[in-house]
Amino acid sequence: MKLKFRTLCALGLAASALPSAAQHVALKSNLLYDALLTPDLGVEVRVAPQWTVELTGNFNAWTVNDRRWKQWNLQPEVRYWFCEAFSGHFVAAHLIGGQYNFGNLPFNFKFLGTDFGMLRDYRLQGWMGGAGLAYGYSWILDRHWNLEAEIGLGWIYTQYDKFECADCGKEIEKRHPHNYVGPTKAALNLIYTF
Repeated sequence: MKLKFRTLCALGLAASALPSAAQHVALKSNLLYDALLTPDLGVEVRVAPQWTVELTGNFNAWTVNDRRWKQWNLQPEVRYWFCEAFSGHFVAAHLIGGQYNFGNLPFNFKFLGTDFGMLRDYRLQGWMGGAGLAYGYSWILDRHWNLEAEIGLGWIYTQYDKFECADCGKEIEKRHPHNYVGPTKAALNLIYTF
């Protein structure tokens, strides 16, 4: 908790030290995550005319209709803008890390070597870490508001414990490793710049 508070204070101090003549800081929320009842908040800071750094996090701590989709993750990112920061096309490199507790989800498909159907019959609890590359575009709506779309691909390594069912059951497998390659980011961000 102290680390989170210190990080927020450092970001606030860095933002206040920037000149106020141009847009140097952006607060954002991913509308796709919000639609999935996963509150999401990001801060992006301009560090050079065509470079920004971003830290985004999201958190989901509830169970809906006996479906468990609990998770948190942080995703730092470095962006290069082709024109100027917060406007037009950009490419990015990001890291991702977090923890999850999934179970009783009505999935029945495999995607790029990952069997998501397992989440229907078992509960998986574990952690993840990975990296990826992304492309995006930001549309300026007015002086302070932007809309941004971004898609990222990459690799995630995870270790999880497997349980018999979503809310009960004994542990049947411990520290199972898995590598995932595929989409690591999908965002439709509503942004306020200042």
